[in-house]
Formats: sequence, structure tokens, C-alpha cells
Amino acid sequence: MNEMVEAVREFHRKYALKARGGEEMLHRMNLIMEEVGEISQCLTKGRPRQDLIEEHADLLILLIGNAISLDFDLEKAFWEKYKKIMRRKGRMIEGTIRVTET
Repeated sequence: MNEMVEAVREFHRKYALKARGGEEMLHRMNLIMEEVGEISQCLTKGRPRQDLIEEHADLLILLIGNAISLDFDLEKAFWEKYKKIMRRKGRMIEGTIRVTET
């Protein structure tokens, strides 16, 4: 994980994202929504598997960038959240499993 964080940090430095508005969270949220939309298009339009993989990688890069922009440890946050969700009970809702708090 550290290598990925450092790679995304380098991307932020190379393009001076902090100085040029690229670390503003509203902007970043729009980019995340765009990537989620592209993932949806891959699924609904039958785009090639490689496109779907690349869109997921784009989303991961954005999420790592959020952690950099907000200055938090994403790996630590992952494990804290993971421990919480592993204590939840799964339940079926309309034919699919949901693992939610309520």
C-alpha cells in the first residue's frame, strides 16, 4: 500500500494538484462520481473487461489521492472499518446480500 500512496503523491507533486485546485474535495468528489459512472457504463454497455479494470484503478487512485489531500492514513482507516464490518450480520434484501450496520 505504501508504494501506491507514494506513487499517487508523486502524481500530485508532478501536476502541482494542491496549488492548482486538484486537492479540493468538491472537485475530487466530482471526479469520483465520473469514475463510478464509467464503471457503470462498462457494466451496462458490455465494454471489455480491461476497461472495467482500468476504471477501478482510476477510482483507487482517486481514493488514495483523497487520503493524501485530507492527510489521513488510508490503510489504517481501511483496517479500522474492516474490523467493524466483519462484526456485522449479513442479511438478504430483495435477493442480494447486504452487510450494513442497520
